[in-house]
Amino acid sequence: MVSLLIIEQVKPFLDYIRQYVELTGDEEACLLSKVKARKFLKGQYMVQNGDVCKYESFVLSGCLKAFYIDNEGQEHILMFAVENWWIADLGSFISQTPADLNVQCLENCELVQIHYMDLQQLYMEIPKLERFFRIIIQKAFVAAQKRIINNFTLPAVDRYLQFREQHPKIEQRVPQYMIASYLGITKEFLSKIRSQLIEKKEE
Repeated sequence: MVSLLIIEQVKPFLDYIRQYVELTGDEEACLLSKVKARKFLKGQYMVQNGDVCKYESFVLSGCLKAFYIDNEGQEHILMFAVENWWIADLGSFISQTPADLNVQCLENCELVQIHYMDLQQLYMEIPKLERFFRIIIQKAFVAAQKRIINNFTLPAVDRYLQFREQHPKIEQRVPQYMIASYLGITKEFLSKIRSQLIEKKEE
């Protein structure tokens, strides 16, 4: 039996899944028996480059970043994740090979985590969950593809405006230099863009 306390704790996770597939009470209980709600402190790593990513994680609360560090020691942020988002080194998780990315908490975080082996078992026991995760991975692929295209085709100011429109919660919660890293520009250039936008608004 899954306790009511656990069900209440992971309610946003269940609500998210219910948007895509309908699970019976027994199926939800089976799912909850395989997941863990875990707390991480600000600055703590969920995944580090070179380690195998063993968990797919759903954010109940907090903010995280996924990034890699190049040979010059420069940080490049690939994604942020806030409430009701998923985060992992997806390539490492799917292939169970060493991660290219680091995933770090920018705030104290609470996550629902599913271990790779438990997920494989869930696919066998509840086939509709395989459909659910296929949809999630497809959405992640489409978002990544759009971001690559935008980086090639849109001026930096348009990329910033699009980021601000699509992710207002993130802009309020992370430092500007991290947003600059995500956009592929310097923090000085982002500061210049922001100043120009403020001046334009005041005209």
